Amino acid sequence: MQAHHEYEFEATPGLPEPLPAGEHILWQGSPDWKLLARDAFHVQRIAVYFALMLALQVALSWNAEAGLATNLSSLAGSTVLAGIALALLALAARLSAQTTMYTLTNKRVVMRVGIVLTVSFNLPLRWIAAAQVRAADDGSGDIALELRGADRIAYLHLWPHARAWHLKKPQPALRCVRDVALLGERLHHAWQQRRAEIGEIEPQKRIPVRMPAAAMAR
Repeated sequence: MQAHHEYEFEATPGLPEPLPAGEHILWQGSPDWKLLARDAFHVQRIAVYFALMLALQVALSWNAEAGLATNLSSLAGSTVLAGIALALLALAARLSAQTTMYTLTNKRVVMRVGIVLTVSFNLPLRWIAAAQVRAADDGSGDIALELRGADRIAYLHLWPHARAWHLKKPQPALRCVRDVALLGERLHHAWQQRRAEIGEIEPQKRIPVRMPAAAMAR
């Protein structure tokens, strides 16, 4: 697994260097930032938590003798802080999506990630043992890649582009992709062809893909 740090330019969008002869792009895409905010940064859940805390604050500090405006004025500071926290999380999700590019070629998966420091992870298809697919009702979803061998990418280096809670053996994940079924099919075909080319499987064998949606926790 190779990590390339890019500071000045990309030879091809999403790729650290020009593709060699015989390799071509099958798919490129980025996470949907709104879905990333919901599923990876948990903005909605945190908003619900803040709302419950504000309601609890009102219940504990309510003064029946004071007016409504007086009782609610005590929430002003807490409400502003909660709003700032949620706005920062949403901004982080948007920046993360804007600086991320996933690329599938006929030989590898490349993950260009990082807001401040851009890093590209090259994952050869022959190193992929299985793919875990989580699909939502709207067709979006995640594909987590289970890698062969002993090589690891640190979870913190991958996050939020990692399968949740798999800390001991982190799994790189293509997060919040629109039309995840299309990407899954192209990954199947590319994996099948690549493994057949290097003689590791029979041409008709397919990459193990585990579904349904519950297979990959958010």
